[in-house]
Amino acid sequence: MRKLFFIAVALFGICNSYGQDKSYVTFQADIANRNSDSIYIRTNQKVIRLIKADKSGVFKDTLTVKEGIYLMFDGKEYTQMFLKNGYNLKLKMDAQKFDESIVYTGKGEKENNYLAQYTISDSKFDYDTLLASDEAVFNKTVSGKKDSDIAALEKDKLDAGFTALQKANIENSLQGLSQYYKKLQETKQLNNTVSPSFDYVNYAGGKSKLEDFKGKYVYIDVWATWCGPCRAEIPYLKAVEEKFHDKNIAFVSISIDVQKDFEKWKKFVADKQLGGVQLLADNDWKSEFVTAYKISGIPRFILIDPTGKIVNADAPRPSNPALQEEFEKLLK
Repeated sequence: MRKLFFIAVALFGICNSYGQDKSYVTFQADIANRNSDSIYIRTNQKVIRLIKADKSGVFKDTLTVKEGIYLMFDGKEYTQMFLKNGYNLKLKMDAQKFDESIVYTGKGEKENNYLAQYTISDSKFDYDTLLASDEAVFNKTVSGKKDSDIAALEKDKLDAGFTALQKANIENSLQGLSQYYKKLQETKQLNNTVSPSFDYVNYAGGKSKLEDFKGKYVYIDVWATWCGPCRAEIPYLKAVEEKFHDKNIAFVSISIDVQKDFEKWKKFVADKQLGGVQLLADNDWKSEFVTAYKISGIPRFILIDPTGKIVNADAPRPSNPALQEEFEKLLK
C-alpha cells in the first residue's frame, strides 16, 4: 500500500531527444495480467490521455506534455511517471505485482525507474511508528529521512528538471506529514477527557444521544455515503461488529451527509444492510460533535469508555488489526 501524503505536480518546458527537438512523448506499456483494457494518464486534476490496448494487448500512443510528474492508472492501481517531450518510454510490468515489477527502458528510463523504486522504498517506511513517536523523535526522523532521500536523488545524476521537481515533492510530502502529525497531537489531547455528547436522528426511529450508551464502550464511526474510504471500511466494520456483538460495546455510526440527502442516507443504510446504531448528524461538518473532535477528514473513528471518557479520539480503523487487539485488551 502506498503511503503517499502529498503529490506535487510541477510543469516545465520542452527537452531535446537524439539531437533533434521533438514535441511529443512516445509511450508504450506491456502489462501482464492487466486490470483493464484501457489505461489513462492524468495530472492531479484531469485525465490527459486514455490509451486502449491494441490487438496484441499492448498500449501505445504519442502525446504532447508539459514536463512534469503524472499518474498512470491501470484500473484502480496507479504509478507515477515523469514525462518530458522527446522521451521514448517503454514500460513492462505485471499488474499482479504492480509496483514491484515496473521496469522502464528507452529515453527517460533512469528518471522513471528511480520513481518506481522510490515508491517501493517509501511504502516500506514505518510511518505508523513515526506518527506514534514523541515530538523530538518525530522531528529528528523526518529531518533524517529528508536528507537521506534528497542525497540519494542527487547522487543518481538524473535530469535537472526532474531532480528539482522530485526534491520539491519530497519536501512537500514531509511537510504534509508534519502538519498531519501536529493535528494528531492536538487530537490526542482529547484522550482521558469527558467526551462531547450528541443527540442525533436514529435510522431505526427517534433520536439517540451518547448518554444512552452509558455503561458500555462506544466505538464511533464518523462517515458519509459519498466518502470512498468510508465505504471501503464497511466490510471490516461489519466483521468487527459480528465478532464483538455480545460484548460490552456499542457500535455507533454518525453520518455527516447534508440534511437534504436524508433519504439517500436511509436508502444507503438499508441497501448495504449496515449494522450497529446508525445516526445522521444535525449539521454535517459543522455539527457540534464533529467540530468538538476537530474532525477535518473522514472516516474518523472514536473510542469512548463506559463512563463517557475518551479512550482514543483517533482510534484504529476496522481494517487495522490493532483495533481488535485494543478491544480484546479492554473487554477482558
